[in-house]
Amino acid sequence: MLPLRIALRFLKTSRVQSALIISGIAVGIAVQIFVGSLITSLQDSLVQQTIGSTSQVTITALDEGEPFVVDARVRKVAESDARVKPGAVAPTLSVNGLYSDGNESTPLALKGGDLKSLDAISNISGRITAGSARLGRSDILVGKDFAEKFTLSPGDSIRITFTGNKTRTLTITGVFDLGSAAVNARQAFVNAEVPRSLLGWRTDEYAALETQLRQPFDSATVAAAWRQQLPNLRVVEWQAQNADLLTALQSQGSSSYMIQAFVLIAVALGIASTLAISAVQKTRQIGILKAMGMSDSAAGRIFLWQAALLGVGGTLSGLALGFFLLWGFSFAGASFSITPKPGFIVFSATVGIVVALLSSIIPIRKTSALDPIEVIQGG
Repeated sequence: MLPLRIALRFLKTSRVQSALIISGIAVGIAVQIFVGSLITSLQDSLVQQTIGSTSQVTITALDEGEPFVVDARVRKVAESDARVKPGAVAPTLSVNGLYSDGNESTPLALKGGDLKSLDAISNISGRITAGSARLGRSDILVGKDFAEKFTLSPGDSIRITFTGNKTRTLTITGVFDLGSAAVNARQAFVNAEVPRSLLGWRTDEYAALETQLRQPFDSATVAAAWRQQLPNLRVVEWQAQNADLLTALQSQGSSSYMIQAFVLIAVALGIASTLAISAVQKTRQIGILKAMGMSDSAAGRIFLWQAALLGVGGTLSGLALGFFLLWGFSFAGASFSITPKPGFIVFSATVGIVVALLSSIIPIRKTSALDPIEVIQGG
């Protein structure tokens, strides 16, 4: 292919110029990959810290604090929805108590349920830092901050006071760390019979049916569908309860898109200006080729091939540089890890090449308008 061979020759005769434009594309693609991956990973980390160990769509009674019957109909709505994680459906009861060591006291919210179901929501067993995950009728799992504050450890017994001057003595079987200081200091898990006996509810009555989804941002759609199926119950979802977090995530996403857009514009201008200069520099050669019978389209393909070669070379270099930056970030002591998304990497590479090809429009049009007679006569 003659246009390709000529394009290669033009690039070889301007090695420094070609190297600079490839480097510019590489830096642009690397920045796009790094910033995009950084923002998406940070968003995933924030979402995980916020709702990773809590219910994402919750079914409760219409009247807050009142029990409702978790029967087969209610369970079917949640368990048959493909958007719910397998097994991540947990009926729970909650009761608030007060713990005191004689010198200092603190409120403690007890969540009761089956350990297997609670694990599907909060992964308690996987976050035990001391002792073991066990919830017998007199057992309790407490948070790391609570245990450190009162110098408690597995095997210790604690006495908790509830409304109506009721008390329960429970034995700590394990200490967990759910990644949230508030939860670690004020939340505890117990067998369902503990809050049930305090509340006086029946065995089929619960305070909430908690669920987690495969995709957390599907919560609004899922909640809307469940409200139609369960009109006599209340369905709440995490996005409606975390408006400030969503605003912050949207702001991060917008800033990321703006940065990437400006990077691509800079890359496009760099390639276009380089090819335009090349077209001016090679005017005599192009004029001679056209005088020898080369068509306008063939002459234009020379610069299209140049753009493609520069785009591919720069994009491949940018991918390598981008992964190097991501690898280096993992050693920078960040509190979260960056996980590149294959789809985003492919998109970035595709955009880089497409931008390079589009940048060849100016020199192609300039070449098409070139009159070989005028070029030759002009020397």
